Amino acid sequence: MGPRFTTGVDRLDRELDGGIPAGSVVALSAPPASQSERLLYEIAAQRRTLYVTTERAAGAVERALRESVSPGSVEVCEVGGGDPLTDLVRAVRALNERTLVVVDPVAPLERTPNYRAALTELRSLLRGKDAAAVLHCVDGRAVPDGRDATEYMADVIFDLAVDVHRNQLRTRLTVPKLRGGDAPRDALRLDFKRRVTVDNSRDIA
Repeated sequence: MGPRFTTGVDRLDRELDGGIPAGSVVALSAPPASQSERLLYEIAAQRRTLYVTTERAAGAVERALRESVSPGSVEVCEVGGGDPLTDLVRAVRALNERTLVVVDPVAPLERTPNYRAALTELRSLLRGKDAAAVLHCVDGRAVPDGRDATEYMADVIFDLAVDVHRNQLRTRLTVPKLRGGDAPRDALRLDFKRRVTVDNSRDIA
């Protein structure tokens, strides 16, 4: 078994046989009215991470990270302007080995020409460096045309869903796609407190 990247959520790591496999691209799909960023921060804080922000200022992301986790080895950088795909690929080429890359959100890249080719190059670079990437896919009202390419190319898909049950907000995580392995059959109910954990209490219908 090759290197794994822990998610910081013990139950999820067990379901993934130790975490996110090196060389993988993960698509984290979530509605905009969810706490998906908290899960991103938890994953990023576990080891050396390049956190690529495509919409928010780097300073705002750094503050949010500090308020949520202890981001000791997280470097935040912004990509944007005329050619964000080239900026991202250049940043990944310069990475140290076994570094996690978080792209938050991936939508601005999905709207650019040559996105599929850049995603193929990104996967190749990650594999060469025993690195991995988590792409934050916000499923809002306007989903970019490149989303199908993201989900097809992804090795792992984390799907967050939010609903209300008995006047309580519930966030459930499923893993509908796990290339090269058996995807977990059960949904994990996430508890967003000081740390992101799995709520093991059983729901009673």
